[in-house]
Amino acid sequence: MANGVLHNLKVKLYPNHLNNATHNFFARVDYEKTLYTRDVCLSAVTRGGADTTPEVMEKNVVSFFKEMGFQLCNGFSISTGYFHAATGIRGCFNSELDAFDPDKHMVYFQFNQGPLLREESKNVNVEIVGVAETGCQIAEIEDIKSGSINELVTPGCNLRIKGYRLKIVGNHENVGIRFINMESGTITTVDPVDIITNMPSEVVILTPKLPNGSYWLELETQFSGNTSILLKTSRKVRFDGLLTVR
Repeated sequence: MANGVLHNLKVKLYPNHLNNATHNFFARVDYEKTLYTRDVCLSAVTRGGADTTPEVMEKNVVSFFKEMGFQLCNGFSISTGYFHAATGIRGCFNSELDAFDPDKHMVYFQFNQGPLLREESKNVNVEIVGVAETGCQIAEIEDIKSGSINELVTPGCNLRIKGYRLKIVGNHENVGIRFINMESGTITTVDPVDIITNMPSEVVILTPKLPNGSYWLELETQFSGNTSILLKTSRKVRFDGLLTVR
């Protein structure tokens, strides 16, 4: 091991139901919980790795990221050793005379792991804890306007959700699709009339007018696999990646 520290990562296997799948299962980390900036700073201090207080460390970290965002917006790339961040533009231009159009183009930020994080990954022990028990599964989310996969969502535009047993049916009050703001916990439910395509393997919705931020997407249904038989209780699935509105 690179530094004598061994991390243990629990992973569950999920059946791969995508039509073009070349393998039977894919793995997803069985996340313990979400840690925020303050949690990481508190952990760094209590473990003895940081010679400061959690409050001072958090203040400095927040200041760093605020300045990093400012410099990224000025066209600088940022390399910390743990990650490399850069600014990009999505969308097509038809000629050299085309100007940037917010309705057709988008500024986005891309983060890739750096050598220090790559080195730390050598200390991870991966434990397969079995096949996940799930009646329905979200495998991929595509933002139609930007073409982003599992990353960005564009309010007021179509969002394609692919997976297994996703069809929205049932009379339970929680049946439907909702976005949950990671920071505030605010829940925004998709209006049933904005569900454009409703099939077991694919659901297409009109994304609600969401404020900028990071969101969990949850889908809940009583679909059993048989359109004439509803489950007695609804099943809920949350996509394990965060979706970003900006």
